[in-house]
Amino acid sequence: MDKRCCKLVVRAVTRTASRRTSDGEARGNMYYLGFDPGRDKCGVAIVDDHGHPPVHEVIAVDQALTVVETLCQHYPVRLIVLGDQTGSKAWQKQFQGALPEIPVQRVDERFSSLEARDRYWQLHPPQGLQKLIPQGMRTPPRPIDDLVAIILVERYLKSLESNPPATTPPES
Repeated sequence: MDKRCCKLVVRAVTRTASRRTSDGEARGNMYYLGFDPGRDKCGVAIVDDHGHPPVHEVIAVDQALTVVETLCQHYPVRLIVLGDQTGSKAWQKQFQGALPEIPVQRVDERFSSLEARDRYWQLHPPQGLQKLIPQGMRTPPRPIDDLVAIILVERYLKSLESNPPATTPPES
């Protein structure tokens, strides 16, 4: 991704964030930033408390930190949810250095690409002759790393439902 493409992502984020804040939809919401690290490209997504992703993009590795910092400036990000595979430890250190106020949680990303491929076909049902090809044999026409980032946040939120954080009983 070149600098022009990064600027387009940043502009889209800024436009979406200002539109949501001005119409009152984003007020009071907290957001999670999902990040699917890769060697050449990364998936990034902002997901709100209700599981809606106002922003999701596939970006080049060399632009990832800039885009993540920009997203965190425009959304009240509660937590960065990071896939635990390719280079995740290095990314965790980068995020902690650049955004020390936002915690980073690594999440198991096994089989997330398969799940994202299925999600792509749910969101974009095949047309014409593509319908005849079994879903497992279809290849999405674009990278789906952004959908993986959304799935990582969903996995994290689901883990909270099954293992809620312990609360201390009120003092008497």
